[in-house]
Amino acid sequence: MLGSKILEVAIGIIFVFLLVSMICSAIREGLESWRKSRAAFLEQGIRELLHDRHAVGIARSVYTHPLIYGLYLDDYQPRVSARPLTALASGGNLPSYIPARNFALALLDIAARGTGTHGLASSPAAPVLTLALVRENVLNIENGPVQRVLLGAIDTSGGSMERAVANLTVWFDSAMDRVSGAYKRATQKLLLGIGLVLAIVLNVNTLAIAHYLFRHDVERAALVARAEAVARDTSFVRGAGEAQYARARAALDSLQLPIGWDHVRFAGPWETSVVRDASGATRAVRELRLWGNVFEPIVGWLLTALAAMLGANFWFDLLNKVMVVRSTVKPHEKSPEESSEDRQTPTPRTVLVTGAGPAPASVLDATAAAGVVVMAGDAPRDGPAHDPDLETDLCDVKADPSTPLTPDEELPAAHGGVA
Repeated sequence: MLGSKILEVAIGIIFVFLLVSMICSAIREGLESWRKSRAAFLEQGIRELLHDRHAVGIARSVYTHPLIYGLYLDDYQPRVSARPLTALASGGNLPSYIPARNFALALLDIAARGTGTHGLASSPAAPVLTLALVRENVLNIENGPVQRVLLGAIDTSGGSMERAVANLTVWFDSAMDRVSGAYKRATQKLLLGIGLVLAIVLNVNTLAIAHYLFRHDVERAALVARAEAVARDTSFVRGAGEAQYARARAALDSLQLPIGWDHVRFAGPWETSVVRDASGATRAVRELRLWGNVFEPIVGWLLTALAAMLGANFWFDLLNKVMVVRSTVKPHEKSPEESSEDRQTPTPRTVLVTGAGPAPASVLDATAAAGVVVMAGDAPRDGPAHDPDLETDLCDVKADPSTPLTPDEELPAAHGGVA
């Protein structure tokens, strides 16, 4: 039962982490819609990919190309700050996503026809976009590393334009994987900060919640039942940020847990207690309790913030896995393993009780409970007690001295016997 109790406490903690992570993710999405930091990370990733960190050459040409320019409003305004990007960096009016094929075609078109969109480059008399034309005018890129990439994509395409485009999209996607990793790390740092603020504001102390669930069986059982219902609902963690926030906040407020500041008594690191000495007099004693009043809440808040950093999907998947473990532990506790079905019926033992008259009733009752059959009889007055087996094995028969005995070598061969 102790293992099951600890498992249920873990389920309750995971469920709280799930709700807190959903709230933090919703807040993060709200900040993203305001700051558009994904666009900032994408723009910086394209600058690094095209070896144009200041966006004065090919990076600007790509962003102003009609295939890309139609993805955002207003003019291209690159980020000018030299500080590293954070999850709150502003992306301005730039697009948060650029299709890889659009990027590849824009790059090939710039190499073949230049950066201008007026005159011959945009007239019906413009040359057809071919790989030969791209190779011939590759110097329009004015960027040595990118020119080498274009020539390599052409050389490995086997003369196929679609193959060349596919080569460039693979190059672009590999760079975007790195950009996605950087954005994810920045998002986790922001979630850690949001989770810490939320844990302090709402007083979501992981250690206090664990202690409470371990001591209160009814509340723990109700929380586990609620978590089990949520684990079966795959749509619980889905939805837009605002709806997700409202759903998670309502669920967190409905839990009967020590969350919030209403039940907290602000005592500071010092606690005063009244003690009685040997003479019966009482006096006040001040004690410094740093763990319970200072460090425990801080550790509990940090644990909540670290949990929020992992995201709602992580805790939802973990909740389902723990529920599977619990479903295998519970039946084992309710129905312990039965003993072996290979039972043998014991053979009752027969005991001869000698003496005058029948055996006493107390002896019969005791021996019957033990599976012993009692037989009453009279023992001979002179000699050993009577053995009932002697009547069958004839071991008590005495040979006549005058009767000749058959030698052993003349006896017939024995068959069977005991091995």
